[in-house]
Amino acid sequence: MSGPLSHIRVLDLSRVLAGPWAGQNMADLGAEVIKVERPKTGDDSRAYGPPWIKNPQGQDTTEGAYFMGANRGKKSITVNLTHPEGQELVRKLAAKCDVLIENYKVGDLDRYGLGYQDLSAVNPGLVYCSVTGFGQTGPNKDKPGYDFMAQGMAGLMSVTGNADTEPGGGPMRVGVPVIDIFTGMYATIAINAALVQRDVTGKGQHVDVALFDSCLALLANQAMTYLATGESPERIGNTHPSIVPYQVFKSSDGAVILACGNDNLFAKFCAVAQREDLAADERFCKNALRVQNRAVLVPILEDIFKQRSTEDWVTALEAAGVACGPINNVAQAFATSQVKARGMQINLPHPVAGTVPLMGSPMKFSGTPLEHHLPPPMLGQHADEVLERMLGLDAQAREQLRASGAI
Repeated sequence: MSGPLSHIRVLDLSRVLAGPWAGQNMADLGAEVIKVERPKTGDDSRAYGPPWIKNPQGQDTTEGAYFMGANRGKKSITVNLTHPEGQELVRKLAAKCDVLIENYKVGDLDRYGLGYQDLSAVNPGLVYCSVTGFGQTGPNKDKPGYDFMAQGMAGLMSVTGNADTEPGGGPMRVGVPVIDIFTGMYATIAINAALVQRDVTGKGQHVDVALFDSCLALLANQAMTYLATGESPERIGNTHPSIVPYQVFKSSDGAVILACGNDNLFAKFCAVAQREDLAADERFCKNALRVQNRAVLVPILEDIFKQRSTEDWVTALEAAGVACGPINNVAQAFATSQVKARGMQINLPHPVAGTVPLMGSPMKFSGTPLEHHLPPPMLGQHADEVLERMLGLDAQAREQLRASGAI
């Protein structure tokens, strides 16, 4: 294995997205990640479909695209956590791992002797990461948590979408489960920080990451707007609360994103638009003034953008160094040369799909480049290899565990 975490082994007991996303990050970084799934059914997201991955003949397999998106680079074993022998297997595996990731309800794994206190007793260096809806403490700790709930309860939906006074106005969920993903990212950061600390102290620790907390943190400048003023920010669609112009404008044949993050960029835009008078106007010459006079400036810019095509605007603005871009659909985004240049789409061999297209990691390293070798695993695909290599269980012992229902 290659990558900066090639010396790390992770036991991933998590399901669906937030926890698996953290495990996938660890796998991308070179760690050996062993995914522990329920016998027969596996991770809940294996059933999330269609769409399904196609085989070489173009027919649907039973491997779901959703599962594929969060589990590349992992090995799969199946263990029945309600079975005493299954519980003992997990304890033995945890004793040989650096990290454990789980997203069960608070206290669920304690019932099986697989909580942090139990496993840290057999492996004091274990970094044990719990991913839940609301965290290990607080009045909501026992509530189940899902991305949609977090987006609503933590305020993200209140600042996403058009204003109530506009067509289609109202709270809106972000188009991808961004809180699951960001929670997985925060978990990844926290796990690696705990591993660095372990290098100093020799001891692991319990990492507690919650969807609700992550969503609050993700509010960033919008949260600070509330903290600074005591007033909740409102939905303003594709505009920016503190920068003007920073929004979508309709062109003659589509739309253009214009992002003038400073006064210099606004002046450059005005030159391309052949409206230098706007940059010199005392109402618009500074960003704070443009924010104050948004209602006056934006209609002027809307009329200007309608006079030229999207391609014309993007070509001219890019040549002038002004941040801009078209609004691509997903197919158009993947068709850009930037995707190939950055290795953001990869293809890996798969037991039933033949070759499966996958996302590449966005993390790039000069000294320890990342290499993708393993596609998302089929259910229990690596059970024999992992149990024999890590625990020394021979074929007879593994068959006995299967017969007992432990695996």
